[in-house]
Amino acid sequence: MKAECLPDNFVSLMTIKQIIMTTKISYATASLLGLGMIFLGSRFFWSPELATAGYGIQFNAGGDYSFHYIKGIRDIFSGLIICVFVLLNERRALGVTLLAGTLIPLIDMLIVLGKSYNAMLQALPHITAIAICAVFGITLLATKPQSKTV
Repeated sequence: MKAECLPDNFVSLMTIKQIIMTTKISYATASLLGLGMIFLGSRFFWSPELATAGYGIQFNAGGDYSFHYIKGIRDIFSGLIICVFVLLNERRALGVTLLAGTLIPLIDMLIVLGKSYNAMLQALPHITAIAICAVFGITLLATKPQSKTV
């Protein structure tokens, strides 16, 4: 196909399609992240020992799982906020939440790596969460909303 056969607005149409696809991918990833956080948080209620090991630390609760429930409800809330912003199509709020939320897995990673019994393997889920939150948070904030008239 020769360039002179392309319509004048071809480049802008391609850019708009790329922006829409990037936003859809960001929303889909954020949805999975939110649902994953709800799952991880609920795991602190129905299997606190497994959830603690999955987090990357050893914790002897001695039968008192109050701390686990505190951690669990915070994860569930964070996941719900992300899912609500996706459902309400709140692109900027979702982007800010993901970008600011990068702090949580960053601190979690530092806690996990601060334990003498852990290696980089236990920090890998937190590193992955940092990358997901940062990349998609920035992407959503950098993407300008498009008018629906195009």
